[in-house]
Amino acid sequence: MIKEHPFTAIILEILTNHFGQNANNVFELSPLLQYLNYKTRSANRGSKSRSSFANLYAIYVLIEDYLEKGFLESGVYAQYDGAEFTPLLKRMRRLPFGSKLQNHALNNRVNDEFHKFFPQEIRKPILRRVDLQRYWINESLLKLNISGSEINIAKVILEIIDQYVKTKINSFDQFIQDCERLKKLSTESESSIIQFIYELIAPERDARIFEIVSYAVLKEYYSDQIIFIGSTKDNIKEEFLKLYKTGRTNANDGGIDFVMKPLGRFFQVTETLDVKKYLLDIDKIQRYPISFVIKTLLPEEEILNRMKEGVMQQYSVQAVVDDYMAAIEEIINIPSLINKFDEIVTKGRFRQVLEEIIIWSKLEFNYVSEQDNEPGNVVDEDEDQIEED
Repeated sequence: MIKEHPFTAIILEILTNHFGQNANNVFELSPLLQYLNYKTRSANRGSKSRSSFANLYAIYVLIEDYLEKGFLESGVYAQYDGAEFTPLLKRMRRLPFGSKLQNHALNNRVNDEFHKFFPQEIRKPILRRVDLQRYWINESLLKLNISGSEINIAKVILEIIDQYVKTKINSFDQFIQDCERLKKLSTESESSIIQFIYELIAPERDARIFEIVSYAVLKEYYSDQIIFIGSTKDNIKEEFLKLYKTGRTNANDGGIDFVMKPLGRFFQVTETLDVKKYLLDIDKIQRYPISFVIKTLLPEEEILNRMKEGVMQQYSVQAVVDDYMAAIEEIINIPSLINKFDEIVTKGRFRQVLEEIIIWSKLEFNYVSEQDNEPGNVVDEDEDQIEED
């Protein structure tokens, strides 16, 4: 049974444009189209819902390579040497919202997730030769037999992904425009700004938006707090606490999202309650004290109890458990974040929070003019060294 959502109608419309009355039949016979249906379920939920780009883009660039090399017409894909890893990943990173994508989707995540939804399907969407660093889309998943005729859905898949990206771009455009509009509101309408920010601090919001808003709130919350510090007792001076964002959201940065000066506090933003993830973050920085900002409504005490139980199940040694728990400096959940924002509102400094949200949202979502931000265009290019796992 195919689970439908608002974007499903767009998928069916595209299929109808290509295959007419056979559209529903094509949809039902193609596990790859059904996988796309699952991956595009956030399209119409606005900028604050979780987006899926990495796995879609891995499929996109391989099908794009398939079409550009003329295999749709030639039918000799089985003799193809395969697409090279580095050009594929660079192409993924040139697509909208793709500048910081890693190699995981190409190497295993697409196949793993596809198998989760279609456990009886023995075919994998992405074929890979590790020794040659070469990749292929599984052509058998592109070909369907409909009423005795073979059709190829390669172009259709690209069209669906293009339309999904356009939909997400429009929603992010609207998000930025809403922020800019609120920024210009008069003092009589300040309640709209406050309510807008409150709505961003919620468990259903996109992980990247949550990280940006968390940073904006915490940066402003700590900005007027003073610490006395100096190299000697005669050299003590006042310094305001300042929070720094270490990079883009969801980046492979060693588990540190924010750093506070001059205390040297580390903050990690997460939406999972998987203890293994917390232990990994703690181990990455050699059990240096770290504060977790967690996208959950669960009470802090319950979160800590779950962590403690999870560590005990994994290690069963009290000294090890105590060592890990001592590395957790603070738990900041959604209610805690809201309380901190309440204090900011009381001080009348909520506009600074909005300004920070605008700055980091534009950076995170590679916000450029509408005509430049079309699927397939270069939005942001990353020339860092690319290596395959």
